[in-house]
Amino acid sequence: MILNCGEALIDMVAGKTSDDQAAFVPHSGGAVMNTAVALGRLGVPSGFFAGLSSDFFGAQLKAHLEASHVSYDLCPISDAATTLAFVQLVNGQAKYAFFDENTALRGLSTNDIPALPDDVDALFFGGISLAYGSCAEAYETMLLSATQTHVTMIDPNIRPSFVRDEASFRARIERMVSASDIVKLSDEDLEWIAGAGDIATNARALLAKGPKLVLITQGSEGATAYHADYEVFVPTIPVDLSNSDTIGAGDTFNAGVLASLHEAGLMNKEAIANLSKKDAKNAVSYGMKAARITVSRKGANPPWKHEL
Repeated sequence: MILNCGEALIDMVAGKTSDDQAAFVPHSGGAVMNTAVALGRLGVPSGFFAGLSSDFFGAQLKAHLEASHVSYDLCPISDAATTLAFVQLVNGQAKYAFFDENTALRGLSTNDIPALPDDVDALFFGGISLAYGSCAEAYETMLLSATQTHVTMIDPNIRPSFVRDEASFRARIERMVSASDIVKLSDEDLEWIAGAGDIATNARALLAKGPKLVLITQGSEGATAYHADYEVFVPTIPVDLSNSDTIGAGDTFNAGVLASLHEAGLMNKEAIANLSKKDAKNAVSYGMKAARITVSRKGANPPWKHEL
């Protein structure tokens, strides 16, 4: 099983009522839950770990996980509220306003870290859950412990406006990136971490800090995998965003990469360290293919395996 560790929240997506009044529609979301759901739909045993609420939004999130065959047995349930993210789309790109104070997500602590079941062979971390608070400390502690024996992957999915203490956040992300086997960043995330400069140079600088595979996505251009022995670029096929959006695209890409590695029997630390160029290209290509379907429709709605 791949255990996905990070936020689940409600995306309140701007829309219109039948009489053309402005409205917000609640959709289940959160970067890490999107990846967990995408993995479940792609036929990979998928688990989820985060603080969940007992409120009615929490019930919606649990139902969403169940419908995509994702286990949430390890999640602590509390009376704290569910995180809400109000979303507006501008030219198909999502802009967010978060309501996250004193929520079930933020209340997660190191005391909630579970013993890993024997069937867990990889863990995925990322999203706003790493920005601040006790949950960020819990996820860092969990990754640093698990990476000794399990494959670990991180996608920080950086939102600078969400960061409260930049120095502390940068230090946490550097520690987690250095300890992970696989790191995925958008080109914007890479620039935020490494500064302006050549993408390949900055990606290889990250690779030198410890990861075995660094994946850089560049929006509509494509994605590149960087390994100690090679780099491989996979272009994307353009998608018309006039009736769709990019919500959940990167999260689905992550799931596609992990699903490809899982199906190829490569979900162990030695295999990732010695990953062939062909297997890396296959993983990136599968991630791009899955993400393209998500981008072709509204919201974070990852594809099922039969759709690929």
